[in-house]
Amino acid sequence: MSLYGDSHRALHKQFDSTRIAAVLEEMDADAIEEQHQAFIESRDMFWLATVDKQGRPQCQYKGGAPGFVRVVDPKTVVFPSYDGNGRYHSMGNIGETSNIGMLFLDFETPNRLRLQGEATVSADDPLLAEYKDAELIVRVKVTDVIINCPRYIHKMTRVAQSPAVPVEDKDTPFAQWKRIDFFQEALPSKDQGRAEHSGGTLTIEQWMGKVTEGDG
Repeated sequence: MSLYGDSHRALHKQFDSTRIAAVLEEMDADAIEEQHQAFIESRDMFWLATVDKQGRPQCQYKGGAPGFVRVVDPKTVVFPSYDGNGRYHSMGNIGETSNIGMLFLDFETPNRLRLQGEATVSADDPLLAEYKDAELIVRVKVTDVIINCPRYIHKMTRVAQSPAVPVEDKDTPFAQWKRIDFFQEALPSKDQGRAEHSGGTLTIEQWMGKVTEGDG
């Protein structure tokens, strides 16, 4: 099924891109090829687009250790959902509408790849045990693999992996924002009382100061 609709085609006509848009769409794949798999599994981040039942979009950054997104087969990718802020916007949207987009970027080369697909969320997926501290596993049935020109990607160097990324045989640090004083009574039961063992509570101003210094 084409990703173009009437509004896309009107713009193609307006900017004389009908021919090139058609050629590019013919180049899109409906399954992950070997070179795509290598690129996806080398990434330590991607951007996830979801939509709720009212049609409102969400775009979220997802990070992990390189390889946290796995290509199970040419039509399936999986990734974990780790502890977050408790809103579950993306996971809830997937449960309601299933349609997602994934954008993978390499800022050092630069390079990029997009996936479209239909996703499901599970707390009982057999791969859950293979991801330390994961709460859920997302499985994506890939419908479109789209390669984009990287000309507008700013070239940047990766400095360090986030210390919040779960690593085997190492305790994952308690989230700094969960130390904010007025959140304490609202935290999930698993996080109740942990602030006092993780440096004590913070005011919102103190936390914002840490964010500004890159320690949020």
